[in-house]
Amino acid sequence: MRTRSVAALTVGAVVLAALAGCTPQSTLVEGSAVVVAVTDTFTSANADTSYGRGSETNANVALLTSTGFGYPDRHGATVLDTSFGRAQLLSRAPLTVKYTINQGVDWSDGTPIDAADLLLAWAANSGSLNTPKFDDSRYVDAATGRYTGDFPRGVVFFDGRVGGGLEKATATPVVGADGRSLTVTFDSALADWSTVLAPGVPAHVLARQALHTKAGDAEAGKTAVLNAIQKHDESRLHALAKAWNNAYNLSSTPRNGALLVSSGPYTIAKISGDRVVLAANPRYTGSRRPTFEKLTMRVSPDPLETTRLLASGAVDIATPPPSAATAKALAAIPGLKVSTGTEARYEHLDLQLARGKHATFTDEKVRRAFLETVPRGQIIEQLSSGDAASGHAASGAELTAPLLDSFVLRYGAAGYTEAITKNGSHAYDSPDIAAAKQLLAEAGVASPEVCILYDPSSQRRVAEFQLVQQSAGQAGFVVTDCSSPDWQGLLGVDGSYDAALFAWDTTRLGPTAQSAVFASDAALTNFNHYKDAESDALIGQLATTDDPAQQTALLTKLDTRIWSQAPGMPLYAYPTLTAVDARVTGVTRSSLAASVFWDAWSWKPAAASGAPSNGP
Repeated sequence: MRTRSVAALTVGAVVLAALAGCTPQSTLVEGSAVVVAVTDTFTSANADTSYGRGSETNANVALLTSTGFGYPDRHGATVLDTSFGRAQLLSRAPLTVKYTINQGVDWSDGTPIDAADLLLAWAANSGSLNTPKFDDSRYVDAATGRYTGDFPRGVVFFDGRVGGGLEKATATPVVGADGRSLTVTFDSALADWSTVLAPGVPAHVLARQALHTKAGDAEAGKTAVLNAIQKHDESRLHALAKAWNNAYNLSSTPRNGALLVSSGPYTIAKISGDRVVLAANPRYTGSRRPTFEKLTMRVSPDPLETTRLLASGAVDIATPPPSAATAKALAAIPGLKVSTGTEARYEHLDLQLARGKHATFTDEKVRRAFLETVPRGQIIEQLSSGDAASGHAASGAELTAPLLDSFVLRYGAAGYTEAITKNGSHAYDSPDIAAAKQLLAEAGVASPEVCILYDPSSQRRVAEFQLVQQSAGQAGFVVTDCSSPDWQGLLGVDGSYDAALFAWDTTRLGPTAQSAVFASDAALTNFNHYKDAESDALIGQLATTDDPAQQTALLTKLDTRIWSQAPGMPLYAYPTLTAVDARVTGVTRSSLAASVFWDAWSWKPAAASGAPSNGP
């Protein structure tokens, strides 16, 4: 008999909004719960660190437990969240913005969210207070991607999202007299100024963790953080950065419950090895109030295991890695709605241009030789081939993975078709072993070793690795296995690998998004140390124009330049399979990184009779 994780609504159950007196929880359905299968393990409650950014599940938890001045809709457009506050443009030259949080907006422990939290977010993600030229790579564990110990005394280093936009605000922002506003001056233009700043880690919690301020005295903690940042107190900033970088790396529910304080629709209730449980935040009063009281993300990297969980009712929503076999298995489950499509997330191959395990790809000719061997067509065939196609799915659409020929434009985007006719990508449409051998001979290199990092639990990536290994071997490359269960944390770690197979999760599609990946000084996601002055100049021009035609022209030039440098290659746009149990309504999928979670607060349990089932 199939059990359900979605709590069935009894005849007498009511939506709390019907009760007299609207409360912050007025949208909740009493006793409701939903379970979603995810492929990545939850590893950190601070998704802004390098380690935290390594897991897609961390990002999805952050989306649901955080708030700010705006968030992306299904198509990537920004939705301004006036229920949280507003960003006011004071000047364009220099770009000056006043960020003000509404009165009555609180953390889940009841502490007001204010300017101290915004100033901490600036300090952590701008890098402006970091010790110049400090190299943190010596302190990273090559096996896990986590820091091995404390930095030297006197060093300040927040491992934040430098490259996300706040690095352009080098001057310390000014706290408003109301205590809820922060005025930030940027050194240059920034397209997404309205949402670039958002509270992350609570200032009062971090102060308690790092500076040992008195428990229960949130104001003292906020004041300590403000003083440390405004006075550039090196000793206190060192302690704050250490806690910010490390304290939120969690594999189980922490004894210190303050580490789970959140600002969004949900808060983290429990963490275990294979799941993270979110509970509706009773203090949340914003516009994204959820309906489900409990939302569980359960790790299930094997798509066939995921189908079994769906069939048994242990999971209600899943977006498994797509394959014909998976589509067929899902179609056989009664009461399951299955849809197919493509998304902005794409598979790609990254080559370490510098600091690789064997320094194989410091030579452009060797990089080009390796790319000449990559069997992109075969990789796509193994993904979607089989005795069943997704015509078994409810939508009747074919499960296809379109070949992606652009680094900077997604499949189907405006300008994509024009760009790929000019950017040089067609030189790598199919393997050319003879050309690869010739390039290696010109480089004077024999039997170069390439150790590839990938997720060993993903059957798809194992198959990709084997296809690349076999094809590259024909040209003389010695391709070895650098796979690791901790592959996310190893991305960009010096000496860990020579190439990597993984997916880019597109969180924003604007023209300035390329700086985070391809700018020479980007520390956010420039994992392979791509460095090129011409690319930097084009990225700079993209940041200053609002003309769509000029943006497309610049993106095409940037794409062409990147292909010429051979830093890797995009492989294919991800096909998608989305399975939703009939007892859950309101689930849609975005092509962006958040997938089905992009508006999880809109999900609802379908009305049904019978006793509630066992919760997750």
